[in-house]
Amino acid sequence: MPFLVDDIADPTGDRLADRLGLGVLTRIVPRDLVDEVVEQTGRRQQRVRLLPARMIVYYVLALTLFYGDAYEEVMRKLVNGLRFLHLWRNEWSVPTTGAISKARERLGPEPLEELYFRVARPLAGPGTIGAWHRDLRVMALDGVVLDVPDTPQNDHRFGRKAHRGGVSAFPQLRMVGLAECGTHAIVAATFDSWQVYERELARGLLTRLEPDMLVLADRGFFGYEFWNEAAGTGAALLWRVNSLLRLPVLQELPDGSYLSELLPKQMKTDLHRGKRRNVPDGARVPVRVIEYTIENRTSPETIRLVTTLVDDHRHPATELAALYAQRWEFELGLDEIETHQIAHDRVLRSRRPDLVEQELWALLITHCAIRHLMHEAADDLEIDEDRLSFIRTLRVVRRSVANDPEFPPCPGP
Repeated sequence: MPFLVDDIADPTGDRLADRLGLGVLTRIVPRDLVDEVVEQTGRRQQRVRLLPARMIVYYVLALTLFYGDAYEEVMRKLVNGLRFLHLWRNEWSVPTTGAISKARERLGPEPLEELYFRVARPLAGPGTIGAWHRDLRVMALDGVVLDVPDTPQNDHRFGRKAHRGGVSAFPQLRMVGLAECGTHAIVAATFDSWQVYERELARGLLTRLEPDMLVLADRGFFGYEFWNEAAGTGAALLWRVNSLLRLPVLQELPDGSYLSELLPKQMKTDLHRGKRRNVPDGARVPVRVIEYTIENRTSPETIRLVTTLVDDHRHPATELAALYAQRWEFELGLDEIETHQIAHDRVLRSRRPDLVEQELWALLITHCAIRHLMHEAADDLEIDEDRLSFIRTLRVVRRSVANDPEFPPCPGP
């Protein structure tokens, strides 16, 4: 009969579960924090198990680092460093896929969600290159659609996206996140079925906006009501809008931008058709508009931005136009998750909706932790984080998990 994890102890009496970590990421996701969120979410085991809660938290995180490997192989890599402590007993065997899946079900998504909330935070300091506009931390809202395994449960929960007369090969979920552009750290996220629009999902992130932030967003997020809600947080906004949106020129500014106003869609339509003469003052939302054309494309593209930063002397139009391109830093962060972390076939692993949620929170945690390491390295070298390779850092993290540096080789007898 295989030994329980808690039965394997070193000469000091420590249990395997007490020593298990996640390589270099353990410093960013420490054991005490894992224990705290497990306790807080009511997932602490009532009896000693082969797979205790803390071990499964680290295991789920490891799953997001080794997408191409089977469940049992990821477990082997997670405990491999214990060989160097001469603690690996031949009687202990790697749990089966079924046992691991049941342990994941017992754990549920809540501890990983709470752990992400604790770990995810802006990283940039005052000197971080590309992270600031004046005294404002540059952030971005964006979304991505991810495939999940083709099971009846996932299909019912997330649905399939219509595509060229058919439907997508896999059920899909939509995730929207808030990221720090200078570090690619995704500091807040929410997700649901692909059928839930980005703007609706983004409402769940507004509580994470701060007055010292400048938030960039693409035209899919713009709407009169949502703009007001986001502006009401005190954060500065710089969003792209549709070129067909009617924005009256109220005052031209020396830098080529102009002051305008936003109105509710129906009120604006009634004014245009002569059905309304007056507009309540409270309905008028002042904005500044910046328009420019990108020429170096097959066909020139006109970009139109609206912003709450109405002072053209402190925030020149040319600076804000150049700054909007930083929104693509979030695109790169999402690509790091899709292309490098998930990589294998760009489909999540989990066959049940609750485990899909668990997996996605874990994926966001490990991405944040990797970005934390990259930020520290760039800060030490005093270079732009964009000069560091995400995939190389991911490889270093993978090696540290498979051969945890906290478990150095012990001298032989």
